[in-house]
Amino acid sequence: MASFPQLLRQNRNYRHTWLGQVVSEIGDHFNTIAVFALALQNTHSGFVVSLVMISRAVPMILAGPVAGVLLDRWDRKKIMLVSDSVRAVMAAGFIFAIDPANTWLLYPLSAALWFAAPFFTSGRTAMLPTITTKEELQTANSLTQTTRYFAVTVGTFVGGVSVAAWGYEWAFALNALSFAFSALMISRLRLEKGHFRPERKALTESDVVRPWHEYKEGLRYLRATPLFMAIAMGHVGWATGGGAAQILFGLFGEVVFKRGAAGIGMIWSSAGVGLLLGAVITYKFVNKLPFEKYKTVVVIAYAIHGTSYILFSQMEEFWLALVFIAISRACSAVFVISNLGQLLRHVSDRYRGRVFSTIESMTWAMMIVSLTAAGVASEYYSPRTIGAVAGVCSSFTAVGWAWAHWSGRLPEPALEGVDPSEVEVHREPRT
Repeated sequence: MASFPQLLRQNRNYRHTWLGQVVSEIGDHFNTIAVFALALQNTHSGFVVSLVMISRAVPMILAGPVAGVLLDRWDRKKIMLVSDSVRAVMAAGFIFAIDPANTWLLYPLSAALWFAAPFFTSGRTAMLPTITTKEELQTANSLTQTTRYFAVTVGTFVGGVSVAAWGYEWAFALNALSFAFSALMISRLRLEKGHFRPERKALTESDVVRPWHEYKEGLRYLRATPLFMAIAMGHVGWATGGGAAQILFGLFGEVVFKRGAAGIGMIWSSAGVGLLLGAVITYKFVNKLPFEKYKTVVVIAYAIHGTSYILFSQMEEFWLALVFIAISRACSAVFVISNLGQLLRHVSDRYRGRVFSTIESMTWAMMIVSLTAAGVASEYYSPRTIGAVAGVCSSFTAVGWAWAHWSGRLPEPALEGVDPSEVEVHREPRT
């Protein structure tokens, strides 16, 4: 298995993808902290924050089926470029929402920004086995997820500090520039075959005019494999508490600990530190485990994640709350990265776009339920009570996975990974 430096040095396509990811995802979290802090500053309402999240989540869910079908039909690189271009324009538009009279703009701008997101994020994941060899795939998956978590850590902390020091304009402008940089990096991807379309049968006239049937074919493929469904439902189970966290982190920073945007940023960045730790653990240890032990680790990770979430919600000391949210998110990283690694190894390329976009849509659907419930509850109950309930809900995922694993209902599917000799990766010589 290649190391991170080896992968970045040897694989030109992945290096450009990674550079775009670093910049755009840090910019994303500038936007997240700025939007949540702005909404709380202008309205002093956790429910408004939940409405902003809903305005993000609903379009993402609606975009999922469309993105999945298109990513399995057309050139994934071109779709990702369009997504980045749209998001750059929408991100810049948030500058006009800073005026309290224009707070309503947070809703349509968030909707447009997040509708475009699955076309990029699912495309990047689906394309990963195409731009890496079989030996590089697990390293690429680990580095991609580790980078996501690094972006959470750096972007949220620096975003919170920057908003407090220089105002919201910087956060929104940098987010727009980050998408432009990502588009530049994606534009430089090359394959010897000249395109990034998945190999598949030619589309018939019926396929072209009836994409819903094509999407249902992807759903049947997902449902037919117990491991794929277990991973999908695991993500949904995580989202029962993960959706509430989108509101709770803001409420704990602003209301419970009274530390403003900087406090929100510190909670998010502590979660990011935990995610980075979990990513390292997965890369160093979990990725090397046989399939049966991988499933056991996932059960344990789900259980510790939910328990630590509950403890986070009850801590009186700010630093202890940061420690427990870091532990919770470290466990999240373990099951997310290892589960994605299994999907990348076992899902066929012709279904990859639909599988990843469907799981993303399912996750966000549950997050809508969770964050809506948390937003409404925030008008009547304390953030600590809501956090404890969210942690208990997340913990039930461990029970479901434990039952499925130890009752023998999760056999390993056939490997669908691309053979290195069949992958056309544009490379540069070693330096």
